Amino acid sequence: MTAPTRRTGRPAAEPPEERGIARDEVRLLVARERGPLRHTTFRALPTALRRGDLVVVNTSDTEPAAVDGLRADGSAVTLHVSGPAPDDLHVVELRTPDGRTVTDGVAGESVHLPCGVVAALVTGHPDPRAVSGSGPWRARIPVAGGLRPWLACTGRPISSCGSPRWPLESYRTMFSRPEPEFGSAEMPSAGRPFTPEVLYGLRARGVGVARLVLHAGLSSPAAGAAPLPERYRVPPATADAVNAAHAGGGRVVAVGATVARALETVADPSGRVTAGAGWTHLLLGARRGPRVVDGLLTGWHDPAAAHLMALLDAVAGARLVDRAYAAAVEHGYRWHEFGDSCLLLSTCPAHRVR
Repeated sequence: MTAPTRRTGRPAAEPPEERGIARDEVRLLVARERGPLRHTTFRALPTALRRGDLVVVNTSDTEPAAVDGLRADGSAVTLHVSGPAPDDLHVVELRTPDGRTVTDGVAGESVHLPCGVVAALVTGHPDPRAVSGSGPWRARIPVAGGLRPWLACTGRPISSCGSPRWPLESYRTMFSRPEPEFGSAEMPSAGRPFTPEVLYGLRARGVGVARLVLHAGLSSPAAGAAPLPERYRVPPATADAVNAAHAGGGRVVAVGATVARALETVADPSGRVTAGAGWTHLLLGARRGPRVVDGLLTGWHDPAAAHLMALLDAVAGARLVDRAYAAAVEHGYRWHEFGDSCLLLSTCPAHRVR
């Protein structure tokens, strides 16, 4: 694991549109193990791929999952809602107004929220034996009319870098589709730079596009902690498209870690994908490498997120990821959900090395 040698770059605190450029004009670094790194813009993504490749995107919508409240001692706090938990509870975390994790939460504590709503911390999550600390927590949030309509009126999007409060539309991708169930607590941000023009370019080049759903929870429940189980759905049409791409010699490029996690969850040891839905606990890394994902389109993330760095290393190899991160810092790429992009293409595609 080489993540400690990787450095963090300059965060993008505002959407690119606020900087006077279109979504697909953010920068794109194309990284292959053989050959030089390529510096271009996201609009040129089609030229980095070839006929027969398949790009798989996440259609989960982003919820306004952050809401301000008060603890029993009167101190201000922000409640982040990650998603549903067993027994009609929800997974939440507590943050200070400046974004730091609250470390002294206690089971049984109440948090007073807008419109008279009171959230009660019940147990730790995923370990219900935890009764104090930084969480995450399973919480009971009784709201007349349902939690989502209340969040729509009182909540705002979760931001990974403490940026100003941009409207919810800034945290949605062009693929976002409302679902009956609670969507993503944090934007599946790898898909944000896509525009209709980029999709047209992919189709004109003979690159397919398929869709699935993975509702992303909180990206960093605690320092060094693994991501929580997440809900996913891979439809039959997407499974068929993945298998057909591999059968024809094409590569499967996951748009973001969410897509990689969902696809690998439904891949058998031979790399064949079947439709499926449910909760995934899968973690890609040294113990479980990719079976189906040949490339990853991603944003730039804090190297301290060990589980994400392990996923990048598993798909593309640590040496290539090191090169990409070093070049991103050197050339001033922007970090986090409103930042620039990277396309990591493995030289040993998953479906050719099983």
